[in-house]
Amino acid sequence: MLDIRFIRDNLETVKRAAVNKNRQVDWQRILELDDKRREFIAKIDTLRAERNRISGKDSPDNREKGRLIKSELKEFEDGLRQTEDELNRLLLTVPNVPDPTVPVGKDETGNRELRTWGKPPEFDFPVLDHITLAKNLDLIDFERGAKIGGFRAYFLKNEAAVLEFAVLFYTYRKLIDKGYTPLIAPSLVKEFTLVGNGQLPWGREEVYRLEKDDLYLAGTAEVPVTAYFADEMLKESDLPRKFVAFSPCFRREAGSYGKDTRGAYRLHQFNKVEQVVINAADTDKSLAIHEELLENAEEVLRDLKLPYRVLLMCTGDMGEPQVKKYDIETWMPGRSGYGETMSNSFMGDFQARRLKIRYRTKDGTVRYCHTLNNTAVASPRILIAILENYQQKDGSVRVPEVLVPYVGKDVISR
Repeated sequence: MLDIRFIRDNLETVKRAAVNKNRQVDWQRILELDDKRREFIAKIDTLRAERNRISGKDSPDNREKGRLIKSELKEFEDGLRQTEDELNRLLLTVPNVPDPTVPVGKDETGNRELRTWGKPPEFDFPVLDHITLAKNLDLIDFERGAKIGGFRAYFLKNEAAVLEFAVLFYTYRKLIDKGYTPLIAPSLVKEFTLVGNGQLPWGREEVYRLEKDDLYLAGTAEVPVTAYFADEMLKESDLPRKFVAFSPCFRREAGSYGKDTRGAYRLHQFNKVEQVVINAADTDKSLAIHEELLENAEEVLRDLKLPYRVLLMCTGDMGEPQVKKYDIETWMPGRSGYGETMSNSFMGDFQARRLKIRYRTKDGTVRYCHTLNNTAVASPRILIAILENYQQKDGSVRVPEVLVPYVGKDVISR
């Protein structure tokens, strides 16, 4: 959420940001409500001052004035409450302002490739996609998954199940060794976490809701972990707080009908290791942490020896809460191209304002924190890249060297 004073002081900037992020905002109503809010506050302050002035001066006139003030105060306070409720609902529809380095673009075509690492493998045999490899090696059962769980459901089997645990734990352990606090996060969350995260109100169609319990299934550990310190006051000396969290993730993929309908690329349920950082409101330091999160994710792919590229996301493809966002796409031979495997976002104080995560500086000033998050690794999507890049002519698949100790073998074969 953006502060209303920031919006007023930078109106053209925030308007341009909304246009560049393809979002419509009722600016006129927001400003009208803020004017109305200010009027109510001025009237309330005047009445309270008058009440204080006559307090302790008992007389028939003052008692009558006191009754009138009480009545008017209730009317104005009720009006202020209603006005602020509507204003806050509209402020939730205002997207964040991108960093100046972010390219302006309407959609994914405006993203900028920053660099690539590794060379896509060249095969001297017909390349199989992960669906065929999984079927031949009895690794993923999509048919029985659909029978049990419906469209986009699956069973990981045999070495694929072990491989998922291997790559997730390898990444988890790596980040723990870098000083990140390990968490296993809840997937059932309250609505305020999704509002605070910025997924609501924009992405409501993407979220599974359990109506009877008034709970939601989180699509990423970013949701519960970012809300970990909601409504709390932290100490500046304790920041940054760095977490690595494992969680099952659930997404309706409501906006992706017809996209990636086969295989393990786009699913309703998957597992993920997420990096989440709560930092002081120091943009330079937060941007440095943003680069650190990116490097951590790249390091995982380099350890796995998987070719990838890094994209700087444009305004129209970065999401409403982000100030700056990178995506990492990993080479997937079955697609004859790159596929997204990691996202890395810096949010400024946008989420912290919604979640009321604050800290007290050394001089006693209270400020909202900065938040950042990054997909360290998500499976089974990462398995697509592993199976397809490590396939061999005889139909077997080599296990990445760093995962062999976890899998217990170096080749997956029938």
